[in-house]
Amino acid sequence: MSIKQATRYQIVFALLLFGLFAALVLNINTGTVNISPLEILRILFNPSDSSVEGVIIWRIRLPRLLTAALFGGALSVSGFLLQTFFRNPIAGPFVLGISSGARMFVGFTMIFMLDRFSTVPTYSIVIASFLGSLASMVFVLLLSQKVRNMAMLIVIGIMIGNIASAFTDLFIAFAIDTQIANLTMWGMGSFSASRWDELGVAAVIILPAFFATFALSKPISAFALGEGYAKSMGVNIKLFRVLLILLSSLLAAVVTAFAGPISFVGIAVPHLTRLLFKTNKPVIIIPGSFLCGAVFCMICDLIARTIFSPRELAIGTVTAFIGAPIVIWLMVRRKGVGQS
Repeated sequence: MSIKQATRYQIVFALLLFGLFAALVLNINTGTVNISPLEILRILFNPSDSSVEGVIIWRIRLPRLLTAALFGGALSVSGFLLQTFFRNPIAGPFVLGISSGARMFVGFTMIFMLDRFSTVPTYSIVIASFLGSLASMVFVLLLSQKVRNMAMLIVIGIMIGNIASAFTDLFIAFAIDTQIANLTMWGMGSFSASRWDELGVAAVIILPAFFATFALSKPISAFALGEGYAKSMGVNIKLFRVLLILLSSLLAAVVTAFAGPISFVGIAVPHLTRLLFKTNKPVIIIPGSFLCGAVFCMICDLIARTIFSPRELAIGTVTAFIGAPIVIWLMVRRKGVGQS
């Protein structure tokens, strides 16, 4: 690594950390109740503050912000893994139908559980989401054995997502009004219902999955140069593929379980990260994607809750408005992206 490259990496990581901090302060400060930076700092060092401002920060804004950051990072890393696995620049949990499969399983579970119990346990939603995302991934993989054209494989993933969405709509058609309301609000994608307990559960799953992905940096780098080269470097290809599938599905599933399906983060952010760092090295791109995704989702969430205040937009609407043009622009200038 040259001194110039190392300096660029340090500068970009520093800028992303500053952006994360700036987005955190801006989000906490912005809302129907404005709180000064000094007051925010005082409240952050006093979790037991029972004032109106303290309740707003500790019970509403802070868990929401941290959830947006954590989930943005998870979706970005999931997208990076899928792009690596399929060697396709527009592969992502939403495009390949993984998020839609998770949504279908969660929708069925919510309707089934609410029909018999007053609440739906968190663990059942997470399990259903993971099984749904894994089922969609398995379908895509089975079809990939027959279809070698990556563009066609993406189309198949989109079709699988549409089928899963159709089944979800079918479940809604036979649900009662309260179940429809719960499923519709969740299906639009939002961080507004974030709570500390759910954030804790998500962090326990996402952070180990992120570190496991980072530990695979060298095999991912070898795999990117071809399966033959990876084998010559001692990589167990079958086990490696299984790990990529499980990690990408798990990261996408946790986000879908708690916040609903969120589009374009997993596609756009890995490309933005490569553009910022000007490298394809996984050891740089994996943590870079996590930080970049965190900042991206925090900014999108700020827009979602303030642009038409007091009405709040679904987070998926904002990420699509911002992410889709970014993806189009990056695909147009793809030759200039990701050069190391």
